[in-house]
Amino acid sequence: MATEATTAPKFQEPDLRQVSPTPDFRPEIAHDGLRFWQFMIAGSIAGSVEHMAMFPVDTVKTHMQALRPCPLKPVGIRQAFRSIIQKEGPSALYRGIWAMGLGAGPAHAVYFSFYEVSKKYLSAGNPNNSVAHAISGVFATVSSDAVFTPMDMVKQRLQMGEGTYKGVWDCVKRVMREEGISAFYASYRTTVLMNAPFTAVHFATYEAAKKALMEVSPERVSDEEGWLVHATAGAAAGGLAAAVTTPLDVVKTQLQCQGVCGCDRFTSSSISDVLRTIVKKDGYRGLLRGWVPRMLFHAPAAAICWSTYEGVKSFFQG
Repeated sequence: MATEATTAPKFQEPDLRQVSPTPDFRPEIAHDGLRFWQFMIAGSIAGSVEHMAMFPVDTVKTHMQALRPCPLKPVGIRQAFRSIIQKEGPSALYRGIWAMGLGAGPAHAVYFSFYEVSKKYLSAGNPNNSVAHAISGVFATVSSDAVFTPMDMVKQRLQMGEGTYKGVWDCVKRVMREEGISAFYASYRTTVLMNAPFTAVHFATYEAAKKALMEVSPERVSDEEGWLVHATAGAAAGGLAAAVTTPLDVVKTQLQCQGVCGCDRFTSSSISDVLRTIVKKDGYRGLLRGWVPRMLFHAPAAAICWSTYEGVKSFFQG
C-alpha cells in the first residue's frame, strides 16, 4: 500500500503539470477586441450609408455603360445626367435605391467580417503585411458578391428601366418567371473577377495609406481627427481600385442590363464574348465607358464607408 501511495502522485503529475501556452483560438473574436457580429453590424451600416449617399452617381454610370443597338456616340457625365433628368425627372436618379438598400447591408456585413477575420489569421500579427490585406480582401469579395449580385442586377435593371418594372419585387418576379434564377447570377463570375483585383488594390492601398498618414504626425491624430485619416485613405484606395477595374465593370453592366430598354442580349455570360461585342461596336474606348463617374462614385463612397466603419468600431470599443 505504501508503494501505491508514493507512486500515485508521480503517475498523476504529468496531468497536473502546466502545459506550454498555445495561441488563444477564439473564432468569435476577430481582433481589436471586437466580436464577429460587431464587425458585421459595422460593415452593414458602412455599406448602406456609402451606397445610398452616392446612388445618383451610380445611376449616371450605369446609363453611360449600357450598350444599345443604336450607333454609339461618346456620352459624357453631363449629357447622361441631363438625359435622365429631361426624360424622367430627378426621381429617376434614385430608381432602384431600395434594391441597393436590401443588398448592400447584408453583403457588407459579410464583406467586412470576412476581411477582419482573414486579416487576423493571415497577417500573423504583422500590421504591415500588404499581401495578407490583399488576400483577405479577395476572400471578402468572393463571399459578399454571392449575397450582393442578385440585388445588384435588380438595381441596375431598375436604373435603366424607364418604367419597364414597377419596383423591386415586380422586377424580381418577372425576371424569375421570364429568365429563371440563373439571370440573377449571370454576372457573378464577372463581378468576382472584377472585385477580386478591385478589393485587393483597395484594401492594400487603404491599409498602406492609413499607416502612412498616421506616421506623418502620430501625436496629432486624435480620436476626433482619426476619421479624416480613414476618409482620406479610403478615398485614395477607392479611386485607384475603380480606375483599374473599369473594363470589367462595363462587362458586368452589359450582362446585368441585357434586354432592358433595347440593350444588347448575349447568348452566353462569357466575359470574352461580351468584351468582343463591346470592342466591335464601340472600339476599345467602350471598355472605359463610365470610368469618370465610377471614380467619382468610389472615391467619396470609400471615404464615407471607411470613416463610418471605423467610427462604428470605435463605438463598440467604448
